[in-house]
Amino acid sequence: MSMLKFYNSLSNKLEEFIPLEDKKVKMYVCGPTVYDKAHLGHARCYITWDVLYRYLKFLGYNTTYCRNVTDVDDKILKKADMQGVSPEDITKEFYASFENSMKGLNCLKPDVEPRATKTIGEMIAMVKKLIDNGFAYPVDGDVYFEVEKYKKYGQLSKQPIDDLMAGARVDTDEKKKSSLDFALWKKDEKHGYKSPWGLGRPGWHIECSAMSKKFLGDSIDIHAGGADLTFPHHENELAQSECANGCKFVNFWLHNGFVTINKEKMSKSLNNFLTIDDLLEKYDSNAIRFFILTNHYRMPVEFNDEALNSAAAGAKRLISAALGYVKTQNVDTETLEAFKEAMNDDLNTSKALAVLFGIADKIKKAQNEQEAKLYASTLITLGEVLGFDFSLVKKEVSDDELKEMILPLYKTFEIDKNICAKEAIGKIISIRKVARDNKDWAKSDLIRDEFDKCGILLKDSKEGTTWQVK
Repeated sequence: MSMLKFYNSLSNKLEEFIPLEDKKVKMYVCGPTVYDKAHLGHARCYITWDVLYRYLKFLGYNTTYCRNVTDVDDKILKKADMQGVSPEDITKEFYASFENSMKGLNCLKPDVEPRATKTIGEMIAMVKKLIDNGFAYPVDGDVYFEVEKYKKYGQLSKQPIDDLMAGARVDTDEKKKSSLDFALWKKDEKHGYKSPWGLGRPGWHIECSAMSKKFLGDSIDIHAGGADLTFPHHENELAQSECANGCKFVNFWLHNGFVTINKEKMSKSLNNFLTIDDLLEKYDSNAIRFFILTNHYRMPVEFNDEALNSAAAGAKRLISAALGYVKTQNVDTETLEAFKEAMNDDLNTSKALAVLFGIADKIKKAQNEQEAKLYASTLITLGEVLGFDFSLVKKEVSDDELKEMILPLYKTFEIDKNICAKEAIGKIISIRKVARDNKDWAKSDLIRDEFDKCGILLKDSKEGTTWQVK
């Protein structure tokens, strides 16, 4: 079997993934700043790392997924002041919105979801440590990280410190020793927290370093996020964490590419973003996920309705192939190995989708019911690793589609000898069970009546539904 490899942004190489501890993975993903609704760019990020999380667990790794919530930030405070409400009112509203968006996308909840406001003590301790270690300096209520003291600064973004210094603009903040120095702690007498330097609040970068340290430890296996965070956020995280903790911070830095509209990055600042809520009104989670996963996670994705409509059709084709079947412990070995081969190659989800389409075709061409069940179970098992929800199409089957499925049975005279007809009946009975579970009695009765026209009698009992030819 192929080895699991990821493209490490730190080395710019494809590297074999070996956890710090055998079969344990500590994974941190930069979470939302909760001041506005999440958009398709966020969907790309969190779907990507949701798939990574699912796949690591599928491979048997004991994975701890930590994704923070930034609930203290300039943008939050500005919005609260503009609306005349508390920062907590803003963060409560938009965290709830974010959580609903993630549920709508069928993203698993992280194992740990720390809030910045609940980790202030750890942030203050880390800032004090950086001052004690000679990498930071306080001035007039602020504390800055002294970039020149960390000689490896720029290693992640591939920008040597001398080049950064040469290209730096003149900074209007005269308190800083260098224009490259960044804030670890900001003086804030209105919204601030008590600290050794007076009332203030943490800088953005120190938040993630402190939360990662508290919940995952000094060194972690994977730190992931959008490519736009590489500099300065991740660069600054890397610098301050290693200077405070005295050890390597992250083994693998993984970054997903942008979502673009008309070749421009989707962002709130450009006001060209589509919210996840808006998208979910038009497309289901499978369509959005399919759209994201058709492209390699490191590549940019160009958004347009044509691409989403195509993705919706592709997702429905996959899910529909397993309609009426259930997941069992049985998985087709050949398909499983092909799927792993694709995913082990730096999460090549486009190749993995091709494997799923291959097994979907095998379901249609199966020689018998046992073979079809094996392939369907394989499709569901592997599809769920990619985060597809196989319940959606079951709920979507229209009355007309049901009649289309039952129609061939009108022409079947020797049902007991016809394996294909038996499978069709089994599938439709499964659809009827979903309808009955959802108390959709009209659909349940429609199926019974259509079967009756075909000369097939359905009998319901506590054990389930059986059928026989009248």
